[in-house]
Amino acid sequence: MAISAAVLEDGSLISRVDGQLLRLERLLALVSGLAVFSLMVLAVVSVGGRNAFNMPLPGYVDWIEQVMPLLAFMGIAYVQREGGHIRMDIVIGALRGRALWLFELISVLLILLLMVALVYGSWSHFLRSFDFAAPLWSRDSSIDISLPIWPAKLLVPVAFSVLCLRLMLQAWGYGRALVLGLKHAVAVPLVQSAAAQAAAEAEQLSGVANGSGNSGTED
Repeated sequence: MAISAAVLEDGSLISRVDGQLLRLERLLALVSGLAVFSLMVLAVVSVGGRNAFNMPLPGYVDWIEQVMPLLAFMGIAYVQREGGHIRMDIVIGALRGRALWLFELISVLLILLLMVALVYGSWSHFLRSFDFAAPLWSRDSSIDISLPIWPAKLLVPVAFSVLCLRLMLQAWGYGRALVLGLKHAVAVPLVQSAAAQAAAEAEQLSGVANGSGNSGTED
């Protein structure tokens, strides 16, 4: 699937920081993808056990509850970096120059303010569940097989904290472009025209087709 925004890179400090943060974001996105695969395996084991042995996987719903934060939050910072979240491209696409950077900067700062509040709230929620003195360090657990819930609750502030880092980096990028009057900003998602998106998608599909063709030739 072609991305809806492009992120420019150069040798500047902000671009190098962007590259380092991108490694962490890709790792978290990979973990999220593995979580999706694990849910598929759990479903196969549970359904297969029920049909073959009349014995489904114990605590199937409990395990799903543990894995869901991985699916919902681990890839959020990576998607923000790639400009994949919902955006008002029709409005933003009509802006140019400093007006565009100012609009983007204000938007990112508002999102950052919200995410900081969510980090604080989700961390407090985790602390209410975690207790070193309790069995398995947990004050609460799942209903069926009593899995401790604090690991799942901890994932939320961790993922939101990484998103806050990404938003601060993007605020730096938009602010830098605003002050310097740059035509193209670095380390931020840039809105592409419909023609540019179509060209990117065609290039990606061409690469996939060429890869399949090369694979067939080698066979």
